[in-house]
Amino acid sequence: MVVATTVPAGIRLSEDDIAPLRRSMRGRVLLPDAPEFEATRQIFNGMIDKRPSAIAPCVDVADVIAAVNFAREHDLLLAVRGGGHSVAGLSTCDGGLVIDLTEMQGVRIDPAKRIGRVEGGTTWGAFDHAGHAFGLATPGGVVSTTGVGGLTLGGGQGHLIRKHGLSLDNLRSADVVLASGEFVTASEDANADLFWALRGGGGNFGVVTSFEFEMHPVSMVLAGIIFWPLEQAADAMRLFRDYMDTAPEELSTLFGFVMVAPGPPFPEELHLKNVCALVACFAGPEGAGRQALRPFTEYGTPSFSLVAPMPYPIVQSLFDAAYPFGLQNYWKGDLMSELPDEAIEVHCQHGAMVPTFQSAALFYSTTGAPQRVAADATAYSYREAEYSLVIDATYPDPADTPAIKRWVKDYWEAVRPWSLGGAYVNFMQGDEGDQRVKETYRDNYDRLRAIKAQYDPGNLFRVNQNIPPA
Repeated sequence: MVVATTVPAGIRLSEDDIAPLRRSMRGRVLLPDAPEFEATRQIFNGMIDKRPSAIAPCVDVADVIAAVNFAREHDLLLAVRGGGHSVAGLSTCDGGLVIDLTEMQGVRIDPAKRIGRVEGGTTWGAFDHAGHAFGLATPGGVVSTTGVGGLTLGGGQGHLIRKHGLSLDNLRSADVVLASGEFVTASEDANADLFWALRGGGGNFGVVTSFEFEMHPVSMVLAGIIFWPLEQAADAMRLFRDYMDTAPEELSTLFGFVMVAPGPPFPEELHLKNVCALVACFAGPEGAGRQALRPFTEYGTPSFSLVAPMPYPIVQSLFDAAYPFGLQNYWKGDLMSELPDEAIEVHCQHGAMVPTFQSAALFYSTTGAPQRVAADATAYSYREAEYSLVIDATYPDPADTPAIKRWVKDYWEAVRPWSLGGAYVNFMQGDEGDQRVKETYRDNYDRLRAIKAQYDPGNLFRVNQNIPPA
């Protein structure tokens, strides 16, 4: 068995060459002839069908160091997998080595200090479960099978965003294996430039083997979903626009367009019907939450409404069934600071054509806590954004790809006039180009390139939305 490298001359590694890596790791090294290789190489997005030459499932930091050193010494293309949820397919590669952190899912909660420490392969479901026992949570995403690592390094938008900020705003420190194989801790007090870059710069700077987060008192929340007929969508969207600027910050919402899933709790007459929707989560007392949600619960004539108190981990897993591993996924996103009436008309036109019940076009309200952080305080720069849009096409049949991609691209291009210019990096595809990456980091881009040159001058970590070293 041989492993292809990225060296132009085509140097190849034999089974004997792999042997030192096997000896230096407690975890396995999987080659394509291993029985579990096929299952292990699969990632969330079934559209991505890449075949690495080797996968290194790591069980501890020493394994990660060994794998990084091996990739660097043999000039292997290197990808890092945390939760495997990268829609762009950046947690795997063709012909190289994948460092797989899936087995590193340790979680430790310090309830007295309200701190959570999680290993690099931990999912938000595991972290939420551990924190809930103490009535604590850190802002995460909206699907519990998402990895903590990738979401945090790119930003982290979810159900607590307006009160407690992005996931990266709650990061206190990170343990990182650098391209040199060196192990460092990054925080405000140690390797502060690296810590700045990690908060939004994606996987460009090393393998993060553990994250330390601030946690907040969150246990029971008031949450749920409301549907309105499409003919009420424009007015409902204007209500979302006008109200969320002044709504209590305990209230986080997603507004958009969906096709109703064909199953409970939705009534049969709504199954596979296109509607507009609000997903809400109020992280505070139930009475205050019901008052905060009244503008939505009393608006129009809802097709369906279910808002109730529930444990926070339940909210975090509400979308899990719609987003299993293996479906086709093609997403595009944008950040916006306004939703004028003419933009709403365009959204209603394209949003009405959501193609499958797993797909959606959703706006995250990003007012509140994220806007109180300076644009240059972290690598994530679009702090003035009021909305983060994701046009998410998720579907089972690859034969539908051309038509569904066209819906996503047509929609995205139609609303570009109201974009701030860049995107939330976790919603970007892998084919958007270097200029799009540069636009996403704006004035922070040159500093990121300088830090990249310091910590990864050879660009070993390039299977990402890449920031080349200066």
